[in-house]
Amino acid sequence: MSFDIAVLVSGEGTNLQALIDTVHGREGVEIVAVAASRPEAGGLRRAEAAGIDTGVFALADYEGRAQRDVALADWLDERGPDLVVLAGFMEVLTPEFIRRFAGRVINVHPALLPAFPGVRAIEQALEYGVKVGGVTIHFVDEEVDTGPVLLQEAFDLPYHRDIAEIEERVHQIEHRLLPRAVRLIAQGRVRFDPDNPRLVHVDVPD
Repeated sequence: MSFDIAVLVSGEGTNLQALIDTVHGREGVEIVAVAASRPEAGGLRRAEAAGIDTGVFALADYEGRAQRDVALADWLDERGPDLVVLAGFMEVLTPEFIRRFAGRVINVHPALLPAFPGVRAIEQALEYGVKVGGVTIHFVDEEVDTGPVLLQEAFDLPYHRDIAEIEERVHQIEHRLLPRAVRLIAQGRVRFDPDNPRLVHVDVPD
């Protein structure tokens, strides 16, 4: 029995590519769908090259976000994913969408949440002058970047604050951490604490 995932993208799709290269078709995990918020998103080309079903759900094609998210959710439901992965999806999804996939949506964020949520996370961290940056994989709830943390990895920020270098370091971590999170969930090694839904227990294999 396969563990099926759907991936949402907005841009080039390098995190999607990391998933295609490391988890797709391995150990029962299949990427069954890739949806993009922009028709020009490079992630669509990556999915098509891998033979994965794709769809475009641009806000401009709908009367509003609510209508778009219903169409997107309906499209995903038809493909029956066990997990929805936001891999560089640069739009806020409606609470109604999140409720339809409650506990089954994860996101990758380029900062150590709860610090620096939302857009421009790396720039926020640099402007604040923090010494440590990082990446967070978290479950998505109805607010922005507030869901329970699944995995985090930190790194020391260089004094010179070269943003291109920092972005490259962030991407390297994302490309490692996101596939790891998907594998752990697919293997049944992730569970919510029944006494505190903000806590996620991860059974890390030896």
